[in-house]
Amino acid sequence: MPATIDFLFDFGSPNGYLAWKVLPNIAERTGAKVNIVPVLLGGLFKLTNNRSPVEAFAGVKNKLAYEGLETKRFVAKHGLSAYRSNPHFPVNTLLIMRGLIAARRMGVGDRYLEAAVSAMWEQGLKMDDPAVVRDVLQKAGLDAEALLAATQDPEVKAELMANTEAAAARGAFGVPTFFVGEEMFFGKDRLGQVEEAARELAPA
Repeated sequence: MPATIDFLFDFGSPNGYLAWKVLPNIAERTGAKVNIVPVLLGGLFKLTNNRSPVEAFAGVKNKLAYEGLETKRFVAKHGLSAYRSNPHFPVNTLLIMRGLIAARRMGVGDRYLEAAVSAMWEQGLKMDDPAVVRDVLQKAGLDAEALLAATQDPEVKAELMANTEAAAARGAFGVPTFFVGEEMFFGKDRLGQVEEAARELAPA
């Protein structure tokens, strides 16, 4: 049976976007299935007493500049020329993460994910503004009003919260985090290890 790569995802993570773009090739090479697990990064930080790199490393000379260099290298290596730093970063992703849960329940999860992730990290839009989100979804041919209304559904809210709590219980503390079997890997720079683990679990 092919391996499953659980990918803990939040639209607010630029590294989450970069990993999302690379994972399909890893899945193709290994035969693995990628299972995107929507979590709320801010909630995961609170549960684990973690902070974003921008906040955690703000006082460390050269650290954030180096992180930017690593991002440029990753983008160049994988040909991700559409990537743009979002000028509104950090963006509160509660609305669009609930929207992803709702979209999956409505059977349009893949289309929603594509539209929202492009808006965040290719178009640089302010995706915590409901009017902007509505416009993005409408342009993608999705039922924006139904999706936005569903973000207030108690079951949708509960599912996102449960995913986030389960992620922390499993050992996660940030995004992107990957699980292959019981093995956890954190950060886009671990994707090589993710691929190796998936290949090891692939059927002969």
